[in-house]
Amino acid sequence: MTRVLSGAALLLLMVAAVWLAPPIVFLVVAELLVLLACREFGALATASGLPIPVAVSTTGAMLTVASFAPIALRALFWAPVDTVLMTAMVAVGSVSLIRWRGERDAIAQAGAAVLPILYIGLPVGAMVAVREMWGREALLLLMVAVAVSDTAQYYTGRRLGRQPLAPSISPKKTREGAVGGFVAGALVLVAVGAFWLPQAPWGLRALLGSTLVALGIAGDLFESMLKRSAGVKDSSALIPGHGGVLDRIDALLFAAPIYYVVLKNL
Repeated sequence: MTRVLSGAALLLLMVAAVWLAPPIVFLVVAELLVLLACREFGALATASGLPIPVAVSTTGAMLTVASFAPIALRALFWAPVDTVLMTAMVAVGSVSLIRWRGERDAIAQAGAAVLPILYIGLPVGAMVAVREMWGREALLLLMVAVAVSDTAQYYTGRRLGRQPLAPSISPKKTREGAVGGFVAGALVLVAVGAFWLPQAPWGLRALLGSTLVALGIAGDLFESMLKRSAGVKDSSALIPGHGGVLDRIDALLFAAPIYYVVLKNL
């Protein structure tokens, strides 16, 4: 019951933020998600033996998100994405250099320090940009497609699953469940996208739906890999019955950037 209630509350909050919040409020919500997700990533990195400068990495990720939101910020303290990314990379690299004490895993530590900017900052920034440039319907379509696909994968795998998809990373995921997810994702983009993304032909929407599902599965498995490396089940215990923020947005982190690129080229 706790899992159901917390899941319902989380869903209502996310839909309300996407549908009702003014641009600046939505940006604040997105930045809060990034802050929490980066803290969880820092804990996973530390548990994996790769402590990172969490404050610097988080700042870089949050500034990256802000660089996608010129409308919300009304051009105040705004800089283009490329400027923010280059500055953030140099800053994180410099701090990693200062922190280095002769360990032999310097490359791994430096890479882990940069990863939150690319893995968390860019995708969340892409979602902010989708809402600003193509409207709340376009962003909600992405979120609905990923959520419906995830649900379809779970129930299809539970009833029909026989062949594991990636047993060394996520033993419960099955190939049959993935097929159910592909079908569900394509149907959502074709049916709901006819109203919320009418500028895209139905064939492209079907292909995009299947692509988002594949990327969502990859995002889920990627985060599972990080957790296995850290020896933990969830990224945190923030959300009762659901784990942490990363556990809830892992699929979106891989799907959102490609969704943004596709919409930008329509």
